[in-house]
Amino acid sequence: MAKTVFFKIASLAAAAACLAGAAGSAAAQETKIALGMSGWTGFAPLTLADKAGIFKKNGLDVEIKMIPQKDRHLALASGAIQCAATTVETHVAWNANGVPIVQIFQMDKSYGADGIAVRNDIKSFAELKGKTIGVDAPGTAPFFGLAWMLSKNGMSLKDVKTVTLAPQASAQAFVAGQNDAAMTYEPYLSTVRNAPQSGKILATTLDYPMVMDTVGCAPTWLKANAKAAQALTNSYFEALEMIKADPAKSNELMGSAVKQTGEAFANSSKYLRWQDKAANQKFFAGELEQFMKDSVPILLEAGVIRKAPEDLKVTYDASFIK
Repeated sequence: MAKTVFFKIASLAAAAACLAGAAGSAAAQETKIALGMSGWTGFAPLTLADKAGIFKKNGLDVEIKMIPQKDRHLALASGAIQCAATTVETHVAWNANGVPIVQIFQMDKSYGADGIAVRNDIKSFAELKGKTIGVDAPGTAPFFGLAWMLSKNGMSLKDVKTVTLAPQASAQAFVAGQNDAAMTYEPYLSTVRNAPQSGKILATTLDYPMVMDTVGCAPTWLKANAKAAQALTNSYFEALEMIKADPAKSNELMGSAVKQTGEAFANSSKYLRWQDKAANQKFFAGELEQFMKDSVPILLEAGVIRKAPEDLKVTYDASFIK
C-alpha cells in the first residue's frame, strides 16, 4: 500500500513538473511579428528596439523586412508581414484599395525631412510647370507629398512630368544632373543639401506640414494578438527613452541600419520629431482623422484611390497608446 501511494505521489509530482515546464516554455515563447518598413529616418526607433533587444525583452520576435513603400501593401495582403510602418495617407489608400490595416501608434512628424529639390534657376512652384521631377511611384509618401505641395500652389501632377525613381535614386540622379527636380526624404535629402552647386531645396515639410508616420497591423492579426500589439507599441516608446538616455549609442545603432555613422544619422534626424506617448494621445484625439479627411481629395485627384474609404474610424485604434 505504501509503495502504491509512493508511486502515485511520484507520478503526480512528475506530471506537475511536466506541466510547469510546459508553462514555462510557453511563457518564454516570443510572439513572432514580421514588420515591413524602409530605411526612412523616422522609422529608426523600430530598428533600435530590434538591435538593442527591447523587442525581445518585451516578449516579441520581430523580423524587420525592408520593403519598398509601393510594395508594402502587397506583403501585408499576402500575409508575408503582419504590421507595417508607413505614412498616414498611405494607410488611407491601402484601406480604400482593399488592403485593410489599423493604425496603432504614431512614430514621427517630418519637420523638413521631406522636400523637393530644384535647379538653382527655378524660383517657384509655378516655374515647375512642364518640368521633369524624379519621384517615387504612386501610393508612396514622396508621390503624395509632391501632389500635396502642387495642390497648395494651385497646380496638380498634370502640370509636371514625373519620372519614377525611389527616394535615394531620385536624389542621386538630381545631384548627377538628371531631371529638373527631385522629391525625396532624409537621409537622401541631405545629398542635395550637401551639393548646393547641383540645386537647392524649394520647399520641405516645414513649409507644408504633411508627412506623419504610423505603425499599423492587419485587423485579423490585431484582434488575435492584442498583447503583442501592445508590446510592439511599448517597445517603440522604450526606444525613444533610450534615445534620450544614451543618444550616442542609439544614433550608432540606428545609423548602422542605413550605413551612416552615428553623427551623420543624428544630423539627418534633426529634421523630424519622434512622437512620445503624450504626443500620440494628442494626435489620435483628432489630428489623425482630420488629416486623413484632408488627404482623400488629393489621393482621388492623383489617381491613387478610386473612391473614398467608407469609414475612416476603422483605420485606427487608439487603445494601445492610452
